[in-house]
Amino acid sequence: MSEIVISTENLHKFYGLKDQQVHALRGVDISIKEGEIVGVMGPSGCGKTTLLNCLSGLDSFDDGNILIQGKSLREQSDDQLSEFRAKKMGFVFQTYNLLPVLTAVENVELPLLVSGFSGKEARSKAIDKLAEVDLENQQHQLPGQLSGGQRQRVTLARALVNDPAIVWADEPTGNLDSENEQVIMDLLIQLNKDNNQTFVIVTHSDYVGGRAHRIINMKDGEISNNG
Repeated sequence: MSEIVISTENLHKFYGLKDQQVHALRGVDISIKEGEIVGVMGPSGCGKTTLLNCLSGLDSFDDGNILIQGKSLREQSDDQLSEFRAKKMGFVFQTYNLLPVLTAVENVELPLLVSGFSGKEARSKAIDKLAEVDLENQQHQLPGQLSGGQRQRVTLARALVNDPAIVWADEPTGNLDSENEQVIMDLLIQLNKDNNQTFVIVTHSDYVGGRAHRIINMKDGEISNNG
């Protein structure tokens, strides 16, 4: 039986000044098992991205707790959180966040170099990950020379190059046409099967949501349906 790798306990998040606060997360309780692909859906402004940012340690929270692989994020220092993200997490964003002056392989190997891998080992791992997303022949091209679908595959390879236990994806197909959306989801599902990694995907796309193992629906900062 798969273990729970992500859980929240009465999670609250506020934004803004005290007299103009926005209650972005209102007592959120969720649990996600190892190897699940979970879609987080709901209308704009409902708290999806805020939840993702809190779960991944990119943003703080005000009350409650988050447990990732049994570790309480509340008890981690900023340095400990940074190290935890670097070793255990991968990130995929709608806007790619690729450095335009670096080639595909240089973008993918960058997280490993920052983490202290040798240049040779980082390059080898980056090439392997690009091959997994069918881009080995484009490894020396700059992002501006790639299509939107190819750039998102580079982003996916970069997110996976450190073999993370958890991958957070915020609208990963939001800038893609339907054909490339299907390609990205086919790759993501295959990688999930091969490596048993947990994927948490914020999305507006019914297609992406339909291919997740289950959906967490949000409304006004609360969980409206935890499928």
